[in-house]
Amino acid sequence: MDKQKRISGAVDDGPVSEERRRFFELCGRYGFTAAVVAAAGGVLLSPQASAQTAQEERERRDAAQVTMTLATEYRIGATRWYPLMQLNLKENIQNATNGYVYVRLAPAGQLGMGSALAQGVQSNTIQAAQHSIANFSPFAPEVDLINIPYWCGQNQEFVNLVTSDAWKSVVHPKAEERGFKVLLYLVLDPRTVAARRGLQRAPLKTPEDLRGIKFRVPASEILQQFYTLAGANPTPVAWGETPSAIQQGVADALDPAVVALYSNGFKDILSWITFNKPVPDSQVYSCNLSWFRGLPSEVQEQIDFASEITFQQNLAQVPASRAYAMAEMAEAGVQFYTPTDDELAQWVEACGAQRPEWNSIKEDLAGSLAAFDRMAEAAQERGRFYVHDV
Repeated sequence: MDKQKRISGAVDDGPVSEERRRFFELCGRYGFTAAVVAAAGGVLLSPQASAQTAQEERERRDAAQVTMTLATEYRIGATRWYPLMQLNLKENIQNATNGYVYVRLAPAGQLGMGSALAQGVQSNTIQAAQHSIANFSPFAPEVDLINIPYWCGQNQEFVNLVTSDAWKSVVHPKAEERGFKVLLYLVLDPRTVAARRGLQRAPLKTPEDLRGIKFRVPASEILQQFYTLAGANPTPVAWGETPSAIQQGVADALDPAVVALYSNGFKDILSWITFNKPVPDSQVYSCNLSWFRGLPSEVQEQIDFASEITFQQNLAQVPASRAYAMAEMAEAGVQFYTPTDDELAQWVEACGAQRPEWNSIKEDLAGSLAAFDRMAEAAQERGRFYVHDV
């Protein structure tokens, strides 16, 4: 996809050439962040309103003591179907720090995508970024524990887990050793089993239906083992190459959440999506730890508070984003299947966290089986946060 189109937010939104022209005009006059804030506020075509928005951004930038570059893969406005909350986090940090920090947005892959964003945070090339937990795991391997299936796959279980002391006491110190501070996690919904159009076996209801299926997987060894246990043929494919691989039959199925499938252009190449809910399809906002610790202590606390506000906004947005993505995909002909209790039990029996094949990974990443068991208990203990489950 053309980079300028991604950044402008003009993709798949109909006849918006005038908005695109206006966007780049504002970029030249007021700067990129001011232009994306104006676009998100729906005031691009109002010279007076966009000028006022740009003036407010300029005043905030000039009054701030520190500028924080926040990089993401997705364009402003994507929260409607993909609850990433990047504009929310910007506003919350600026407001919670009373203007001490100005957040410069770099959306739509402007400063990189995937693991490149995590690398940029680690090196302090950028101060903070949004990326998947899978792309975070090479730098903080402990987070990959969530990819062991059927122990924290549902939204509420994941929220219970990542807000627990059992998780934070093990995972966050390890991330900090590698130069990262976790600002917040993002709930997107559980992973699915999504079948390409033309696959005769769809919908894929149970592990038995995956026998011999070429299943696209990312570079996670845990997810590769998961689909091996399920009987599929795991087929590693880079994310950017996945739509063409599915379309051409190089892979038969893949597993992102519905919102991720819609956001990345799969609505016209899939037939069925099964909600088997094995693993969270989640994201994280990470921050360079040295940069963060260089801030005054009260500003650090304010950024933590802003991150919690954004986390709660994400939880509230999840069902609305899912509903939009499902409606759009259904209109394109995609169908959805919810397994029965018996069918879900077959998934758990074949691949679940109780299987001995996962013990060495639990010990390696959690530190011990007992530490993993404490996390598993935490995933079942409802804390003060609620999120809707698919």
